[in-house]
Amino acid sequence: MPEINILSTNLINKIAAGEVVERPASVVKELLENSLDAGSSSISLEIEDGGKKLIRISDDGSGMDQADLALAIHPHATSKLSCEEDLYHIMTMGFRGEALASIASISQMEIISRTRDNHEGYRLEVNGGEMGETVPVAASPGTTITIRNLFFNTPARRKFLRTTNTEMSHITEDMGRIALAHCDIQFTLKHNARTIFDFPAGQSLRDRLRLLFSAELANDLLSIERNDRGVHIHGLIAPPAQSKNAAKWQYIFLNGRAIRDKFISHAMKEAYRGLIEPSRYPVAFLFIDIDPGQVDVNVHPTKMEVRFAESNLIHSQVLAAMRDKLLSTDLTRVVRSDEIGPDHQTDNSNNNQLDDPTQKRREDIRAAMADFFKNRPPQAPSSASPQTSSYNAAAGLSQHHLTSQQSDKLSKGIDPLIDSSNSNLSEQPADSTIESSIEHHNDLPINYNTIEEIPSNPSSCNGPCSFVQVHNSYIVQQSNDGLVIVDQHALHERILYEKLNRQLAQGKLASQRLLLPEIIEVTPAQMAAAENNEMILNELGITAEPFGPRSLAIQSFPVLLEKLDMRTFVLDLLDLLTERAGHVSREEMTHVIIDMMACKAAIKAGDPLSSDEIRELMAKRQDVERISNCPHGRPTTVRLTLRELEKLFKRT
Repeated sequence: MPEINILSTNLINKIAAGEVVERPASVVKELLENSLDAGSSSISLEIEDGGKKLIRISDDGSGMDQADLALAIHPHATSKLSCEEDLYHIMTMGFRGEALASIASISQMEIISRTRDNHEGYRLEVNGGEMGETVPVAASPGTTITIRNLFFNTPARRKFLRTTNTEMSHITEDMGRIALAHCDIQFTLKHNARTIFDFPAGQSLRDRLRLLFSAELANDLLSIERNDRGVHIHGLIAPPAQSKNAAKWQYIFLNGRAIRDKFISHAMKEAYRGLIEPSRYPVAFLFIDIDPGQVDVNVHPTKMEVRFAESNLIHSQVLAAMRDKLLSTDLTRVVRSDEIGPDHQTDNSNNNQLDDPTQKRREDIRAAMADFFKNRPPQAPSSASPQTSSYNAAAGLSQHHLTSQQSDKLSKGIDPLIDSSNSNLSEQPADSTIESSIEHHNDLPINYNTIEEIPSNPSSCNGPCSFVQVHNSYIVQQSNDGLVIVDQHALHERILYEKLNRQLAQGKLASQRLLLPEIIEVTPAQMAAAENNEMILNELGITAEPFGPRSLAIQSFPVLLEKLDMRTFVLDLLDLLTERAGHVSREEMTHVIIDMMACKAAIKAGDPLSSDEIRELMAKRQDVERISNCPHGRPTTVRLTLRELEKLFKRT
């Protein structure tokens, strides 16, 4: 007896159903795509018990006559392909002709369909793959498909279904994706007779997103569009502040089909590099239109994955479209009063929040800001030279003066607060007072400077602008419509990061050769990392040469990092190179190291700044791209409008 069996048609369909029909949402997706291919302008979906009991979809599409209806549930029967060549220019959502046959084999199905040319429709019933006769019935133009008791004859599959709410969440997700890609079509979804969605035809994408998600998200989204080299990209992307902790908020559509693609996802992540934290994901609703001949959609059972003829082209175009928009947009986060106001505070009756150091710090900052704006000194006339003062909330008002020697150094571009006599590097003029390390002047718990200055950016305020350093960590600036609050470390980190990138783009980072090499002991892994990454280190201005079997001699070091502990920095860098070896590309590794350099060289939270240092730091905001976020994605700046301030102080 032969061991090879020819499988029955019904068994073949059940096996195919295992690939295509994972859960009720899979059925919904396939049926919705058929309705779209039929040219429908209105599609309604009724669900009971999360799709386990009932799935009914009705459309006003082209419909089927009696002959086509009888053929529709046969395996690989389709009206969308006629020859092999058609397979390489797919314009329809479906094309394999296996969905109806697979679904019919594991459910109780009824199809009622009528073409616009006929005066009557036809009904076909299929029970677990067993097809009945097509009979005439009264029907409206279009097709209605009813699926009852999904997996009734395959209990092993049915037991893997989740709760009604879980299955329904998958259905709403899949229908939502299709509704976003076809805003010209009306979609209605009901679950257990309750309306979940009702999308009118002709809505804008933003309007549909308001209904699907929230008005807040939809209003904050940024429009993008790019049409280059045969790739048309358009859609909406969220500002970095709206990033999420999962990639499920990335909606990608190719020629109207929802897809997943690692190249596009990587391009999205790269576009937001430095604007969001590495562990978070951008929110995007991206539509890509290309020649169907440049993509293969027949590489996955559910058609969710595709293969591009030129994946690098798609990657570069998506990256450019998103990056251009982000670079040309003010991404400063606007803070609402309900995020920080009294209504957002928890009850203190059973838990004294002031015992929490973080809460105590917030209360101190709020009190200091309120005190400053109630009692700040009058602004100096715009024609006068900038006036500086140092104000201490505990000690009162005092003056801050530079000695004549410090003033002379400042006029020559040398930081008057840094004594370079102990440096191991040859004496160099500082590029700027901010780009050198800053020496602590005091350890006062609440210390901030106020400055009256006309900003370089006229839009920031009409007259002299006030700056205040709060808790040696945040700089507050008055603006036309309220306050701008800057995290001094995050801002300086972004400034240094951009400067390092500019220098690197010109060849290599500026470095200074040490008068005496710094000898450090390393592990074998660290030694291997130094040898394997010698070219990267040289580009970054670090020359590290073997000095015995377990030692490295640092011969040169970047000028911008001259005040760092060289030994600690190099050892940390070698550990980073060891950890990331083989996991990231050379380009990504370079960016990771620049991130590290900028972070370590930047002024820190808690560093008191002089008036000149604050002025210089704030002035540099106008010259740096992506200034709204540090390289790790944390915001550098938040904006609090006058209206929100009035809410906080109960003036509205």
